[in-house]
Order: sequence, then structure tokens, then C-alpha cells
Amino acid sequence: MKIYNTLTRKKEEFIPIYDKVVNMYVCGPTVYNYIHIGNARAFIVFDTVRRYLEYKGYKVNYVQNFTDIDDKLIKKSHEENTTVKELADRYIEEYFKDADSLGIKRATVHPRATENIKEIIDFVEKLIKKGYAYEIDGNVYYDTTKFKDYGKLSHKNIDELKAGARIEVNEDKRNPIDFVLWKAAKEGEPYWESPWGKGRPGWHIECSTMSTKYLGKTLDIHAGGPDLIFPHHENEIAQSEAANNAEFAKYWMHIGYLNINNEKMSKSKNNFFTVRDVVKQYNPEILRFFMLTSHYRNPINYSPELLEQAKSGLQRLCNTINNLKYLLNVVDDRELDDDEKAYMEKYKDYKRKFESSMDDDFNTADAISVLFEMAKDVNTNIDGNSPKKLIEYILDVFLKLSSVLGILYKKYDLLDDEIKALIEKREEARKAKNWSIADKIRDELKEQGIVLEDTPNGVRWKRV
Repeated sequence: MKIYNTLTRKKEEFIPIYDKVVNMYVCGPTVYNYIHIGNARAFIVFDTVRRYLEYKGYKVNYVQNFTDIDDKLIKKSHEENTTVKELADRYIEEYFKDADSLGIKRATVHPRATENIKEIIDFVEKLIKKGYAYEIDGNVYYDTTKFKDYGKLSHKNIDELKAGARIEVNEDKRNPIDFVLWKAAKEGEPYWESPWGKGRPGWHIECSTMSTKYLGKTLDIHAGGPDLIFPHHENEIAQSEAANNAEFAKYWMHIGYLNINNEKMSKSKNNFFTVRDVVKQYNPEILRFFMLTSHYRNPINYSPELLEQAKSGLQRLCNTINNLKYLLNVVDDRELDDDEKAYMEKYKDYKRKFESSMDDDFNTADAISVLFEMAKDVNTNIDGNSPKKLIEYILDVFLKLSSVLGILYKKYDLLDDEIKALIEKREEARKAKNWSIADKIRDELKEQGIVLEDTPNGVRWKRV
């Protein structure tokens, strides 16, 4: 298995620190609002990475944090006349609703910054004692000049960073690119007591502290969005490696940017979409499937047209699963003949091809292509004359591979409510022996690409 490492800018053989255990940290949301579809892409991708590692037999210790104290939360809490904690609690609950709908598994641990204040203070104290941090008027800053490898993840030169940095008004850092570890409290802000007075943690320090606490000094995989490479992940490396005298993470993974109709997503452009917005119109599994149709490192363009294409593609796979399940109830349970045994090997080859795609830096786009090849094969060669054992095997392969991607895990269809209503209306007409209405509805559905088949086990449908 190979992973593209942002640190080295090349694909590397994946060799975890411990034989069959993977320690993985994914930067989670700042919980002051609903997650947007850019967040969703990262969480879906790294959930899929986790699923594949588990499929390969690894025990994955998966940590995803919640940033539940920062300037955005404080500002939003004042606007809504509520406390920061009440605001964070509400949006953590809303995050889980969205994540669950998208098939994103719960992390092994979901730590919150405010629940790890003691550990954060201890971490900052360690950096001060080792000469990597300094305190001025209750604020504690990290001295970037003391860490010789600063810029190694983003491949930025420290002198260029200094030249390009803008110093905020009244900021008293030694160097313009030094960053805050602990912020002195301002009037009306939440605070905690510390050796430097009342204050709260900076953003970067929380991830260094919590990843070390739950996964140890060196992670196998650290992952997040492309906007986190600098400064967030760069600063995490500086803090963690200075404090712990150890490599912080062996493999760094970052997704490509998500654009909306070929433009950057932005509230000012009125093209900003939350997951909650999208799932009002589309089943959330369609959104998940769409996010996996492109390699995770490539930019992906979001548009209604592309989401409709994803919907049609996922429906084709759903049809195949439903057809296989239907056939299990009507075929003979006989032994396989030699040709059928040989044919079964074909699906073992599909399985190997799928795994080869995922082993190559988690190429979900190619893995999905394998599922479509299987679906085409099934629709061409499997029918009511096929033996039950063969169909069971094919269905098992299909479901195991699709579960790696977090799709097709439950029996449902992606029909629009209007089409569902027409099918139900036709069934009522047939029960009432009103054949003219039933036939008319059948023709209407056919015009919309839905073909119905009446069987002894009920009506079946498929898209054509």
C-alpha cells in the first residue's frame, strides 16, 4: 500500500509504527455552525481511508477533535446571546447528525479542546522550559526561529514567510510569524486560570496536545484539508517535535480543494453550501458517492449537474444490488458446474483489482470503476438460471467492497418522492383492477426512465 506524503511530496510505502495498528489523527470542525461540503469531503475521504485500513486487517485508533473555543465561537455566542459551551454543544450534536447521514463512522475518540485545558497548559509550559516559547503580558508565543525545520511541511522558506507576514496592530511578538499558544483573556470572553493569568488556548496547540494524549508522540497518519497545511499543520509540527523530541507524523494526507461551478466556495459569492442544504434535495449517500468519484488529492468541482450524474451512477449500483437480492429468492440452490466455478474466479479478480486501486494512494475513483464493471457483468451474465451459491458469492463481494466506500450499506432506492408516489398509485390501481390507470402510470414511468416488472414477489423497478 502506498500513500502520497505531503511532507516528502511523493508516494511512499505505508509501514505503520506498530504491526497491525494505525494511529490516525484528523482535524475536526470548529463547532460554531453546520459543516459545509468542503468539510464533508475531508471527513468522507478520511473515513474511507479508515474503512479500507480496517478492511485490510488493521486496528485503527482514529481521533478527530472538536475545536470548541476560539474567536468564531465567541463572536457567534455573543450574536446569539448564548454561552460558548451551549453553542458548541448544539453544533457538535448537529455535526453528528450530518456525519451519521453521510455514513461517517464515529471516531475512536472525539476530544474537545475545553476538556483538555490542563494538558494544554502542561504542553505550553514544556515549550517555555525548553526555550521554544515566551510570555508577554499573559500571551504565550511560539518562537519559530528556534525550530530549524519550520516550513518543512509547506515547503516555505522562513525568511520569505517573515518578509510576507503582516503584523497586527499592537501585537508584540518577537518575530512576525511567531504564533500564539495561549491567549490572555479579554473582557467578556471565557477563560481558564493558568501560570500566565486568565486566558484560553490558541488553535494550533490543541491538536498537538490531544494527538499526543490519545495517540502518542508519533502518529502514523495526520490528515486534513489543504487549507490546514500552513499554518496549522506546520505549527503543529513545530510544537510537537520541539516538545516531544520525536517525529510528529510519518504520513501527512491532504485533500484537494472543492470548487462550486469552477469557483472557490465563498459566502460573498453566494455559492456556499452546508451539508444540511444539500441533503434537503439529495439523499446524503449521493453526496458521499460524489465525493469519492474523484481522487482525493485532485480538486473536485461541485455542481447540480455533476450531483445528478452521481445520483444516476449510484442508482445503477443500487439496481444491481437489488436485482441480486431479488434473484436469491427465486433461483435454485444447486451445485455450481465447472463453467460457473470458473466464472466465480472472475469476481475474485475484480476484488483484487479493487484492492489494487485502493492500495495506490486510496484511488476511490478507480475502485468505483471496478464496481461498475462488476455491475455490468452481473446485468449481462446473471439471471434466474444462475445458481444461488454463485449469486450469494457475487453479492457478498459487492457488499464488502462497497462497504469500504461507505455506500450501498442499506436497502433503499434513490427514487424521487414523485416517482415513488406514482409506483404506489399504480399498485393501488392494480389491486382495484383498474388496468387502464395502471398501464398509463407504467407508461409515464417508462418515459422517465423507470421500467417496472411485475413478479410473484412484488413489483421490481430499474432505471434504463
